[in-house]
Amino acid sequence: MNPFLTAYKTKFGTIPFPKIELPHYTAGIDEGINQAKKEIDEIVQNKALPSFENTIVALEESGEILDKVTNAFFNLNSAETSPEMQEIAQHISPLLTDYKNDVMMHKGLFERVKTVHAQPQDNLTAEEQMLLDKTYKSFVRNGANLDEDQQSALREIDTTLAKLSLKFGEHVLLESNAYQLYIEDKKDLDGLPDGVIEAAALGAEQHGEKGKWLFTLDYPSYIPFMTYSTVRELRERLYKAFSSKAFSNNENDNQAIVKELATHRHNRAILLGFESHAEFVLAERMAKRPSNVQDFLQDIEHKALPFAKKEFETLTQYAKQLDGITELKKWDGGFYAEKLKKEKFNIDDELLRPYFELSKVISGVFSTAKKLFGLSFTKVDDIEVYHEDVQTYEVKDNNGNHLAVFYADFFPRPGKRQGAWMTSFRSQKKVNDEDQRPHISIVCNFTKPTETTPSLLTFNEVTTLFHEFGHALHGMLADGSFASLSGTNVYWDFVELPSQLMENWCYEKECLDQFAKHYQTNEPIPQEYIERIKDSANFMSGMATIRQISLGKIDMGWHSGKIDTNLDVKQYETSLIAGLDFYPEVKEACTSTSFSHIFQGGYSSGYYSYKWAEVLDADAFEAFKDAGIFDKTVATSFKENILSAGGAEHPSILYKRFRGRDANPDALLKRAGLVATK
Repeated sequence: MNPFLTAYKTKFGTIPFPKIELPHYTAGIDEGINQAKKEIDEIVQNKALPSFENTIVALEESGEILDKVTNAFFNLNSAETSPEMQEIAQHISPLLTDYKNDVMMHKGLFERVKTVHAQPQDNLTAEEQMLLDKTYKSFVRNGANLDEDQQSALREIDTTLAKLSLKFGEHVLLESNAYQLYIEDKKDLDGLPDGVIEAAALGAEQHGEKGKWLFTLDYPSYIPFMTYSTVRELRERLYKAFSSKAFSNNENDNQAIVKELATHRHNRAILLGFESHAEFVLAERMAKRPSNVQDFLQDIEHKALPFAKKEFETLTQYAKQLDGITELKKWDGGFYAEKLKKEKFNIDDELLRPYFELSKVISGVFSTAKKLFGLSFTKVDDIEVYHEDVQTYEVKDNNGNHLAVFYADFFPRPGKRQGAWMTSFRSQKKVNDEDQRPHISIVCNFTKPTETTPSLLTFNEVTTLFHEFGHALHGMLADGSFASLSGTNVYWDFVELPSQLMENWCYEKECLDQFAKHYQTNEPIPQEYIERIKDSANFMSGMATIRQISLGKIDMGWHSGKIDTNLDVKQYETSLIAGLDFYPEVKEACTSTSFSHIFQGGYSSGYYSYKWAEVLDADAFEAFKDAGIFDKTVATSFKENILSAGGAEHPSILYKRFRGRDANPDALLKRAGLVATK
């Protein structure tokens, strides 16, 4: 029996992962599409005059089976994939694209939507009006107004884009998994912390190479090696492998795919009456138009660049003074920055790591959520999961009511893509006066426990966990009527506000005291360490800011106009960030070919969102700082006006309701120390 075709008879209606077999996905997609099409036909054939309820709400509620299958499949295709799943993805993606186009280009359905949209709707709530506007725009933005030939061309483009995006991601994952650096001579481990060495030995043993040490391109292996290894030639080798992913003229090369994706996106935008993909995307973002994004990036670049140049000069002089390095290379930056940071602030990851045991950090984010929003988290062992590493929790509100199911998947493995992200297996919505509560997941790639030590996080991994948990809170606390406007379904340049805001608590003693305790002695993190964390928070912030600006410019470069299909990907990328890369060029390195955020994820023409949301989060946290970081009044306002509201209203309205005014851009520069002092 296909589990997707009946109601889940599981705790909280969670997905019964162990019962799902690969054929269930394709069969479920087929049946889901058939059922959804019948529901669409019922809407179109309804004899009653088109209304908000019988057209817009009915459309919103259609496709339940399809949602169940796609929520399970595409989340697992990122977190626990296999060649067989990737083959299914290539098969079902065109089917889903065709179905979406069938709906968006359905003349009868669009006529009903258009009729409702044209009617005076004085009786609608703000959320209902948002759903109506969003529904109408989605039809227009997906070809409803095009003629048949144009719609046919759009269908072809959409199918091609779906396949190319999947292929891009598969290539990056294959390249990441393929590289292995085995070290046989112990002296080549010089500088590496004991925990890193132990993890590398365990990795080698698991690959049948006992007595050696294995380093990979997974972040928990790659980052410590680049930060601490004193063996410069090995840092160089590992850096070149990492930065050349899908840029090696082999079967996994993404250069052609990058150009094809950019070209098809541009052609799609032109077909829909926009000048570029960026213009198309930004029409439904807070930024509104490409020129605003370019101005925003340029303004921050102008203010941060002098600081970044000074930081690079300092780092260069330090490396020369310490080791006689005459030219700082990309594989040197992290290494010497860490040394300089330790020398300047007497702090480094290895000093802090013993205080950040994963289980205690998890307790810390939970207690932070309880203090701020009254939430409680109870570990549940009888919820079915897709991998043994996944932990599950029931989330309750301050009255003990069930609020959400929370999945946490923390460690790297071959079937999981790199990075960290939040997602949902089931959205929150209200159906027949019943509140369907969400099933939320965060997926990370943290340092795994070894035989002698638990999982100990770097401070950066701690902020990553708080970041993703901020997204999770946006999902858990959702309180909307419609799934498409619930939780993180907000304007893309607003979605990073809750996540980036949560990172701020990691720097506060009142928060750290909850969980930062030595994993062996249970001694709390010393006050002086907390001061050093705060003092070093802006270390190299100029260079970090310019790095983010560079990525935003690469994104906008690929999506702001027509791309010459004969251009050289590396040369084009280099031209986009001229003057922003202080290191000598590395011919083997290319960012675009593994820039999954914009070519596989949803960040095309949207990478600037991280900096855009930083302005909001810096300004929002000032409200907490002024009142107290756990102030209930401020927290309740943020919960009600931002987290629970989702996409019910325009973000600028929601933010102003929380803050009482628009965000002050100076808050970001002030926090980052990027304001020139007299």
